Amino acid sequence: MKRGNTMEELKRIIEEKGKVLSDQVLKTDSFLNHSVDPVLMDHIGRDFAGHFRDDGITKVITIESGGIAPALATAMHLGVPMVFVKKARPVTMTAPLTATVHSFTKNRDYELCVEQGLIKAEDHVLFIDDFLANGDAFKGILTLLDQAQAHLAGAGICIEKSWQHGRKTIRDLGIPLYVLASVKSMSEDGIVWDEPDQ
Repeated sequence: MKRGNTMEELKRIIEEKGKVLSDQVLKTDSFLNHSVDPVLMDHIGRDFAGHFRDDGITKVITIESGGIAPALATAMHLGVPMVFVKKARPVTMTAPLTATVHSFTKNRDYELCVEQGLIKAEDHVLFIDDFLANGDAFKGILTLLDQAQAHLAGAGICIEKSWQHGRKTIRDLGIPLYVLASVKSMSEDGIVWDEPDQ
């Protein structure tokens, strides 16, 4: 699968299998973030890895659970470890790094946590996620990486809701952003795609 073709493949699958629940909510649980299409994930991971291959990435990071599949595929193609941040603190974590974020789809706050030492100060980290809306997940990841004194080298997003503020949040901080499928608007009539400047 050539780079760039993944964008069209993902858009096609979204149109065929995704469900527009409202003008704000796109359901992708049949292929991306509940039931997972492994061939699509491999293509997505290869595309993200190709885009960020020259950026010195040493780790890929995401948040459970929607980002795990594309992040793992990306890490495999880059040949680096993947760390997923938890949304609930397990008893095995004694002194984790933490950040509070708001989930748009669940309309609640989460305490993100990651074990100290899994991200190191010398790491160049790539953030991968399934959706980008207002950028709350991104800001939570940035808070955790700041605590670890690690460098955020870029962000790869499967699906962006371009009418929300996430892109501006990331770009205003000077973080490289690569989006595979950018939704300009959606309704019961279908999806209107955006063509963002990568």
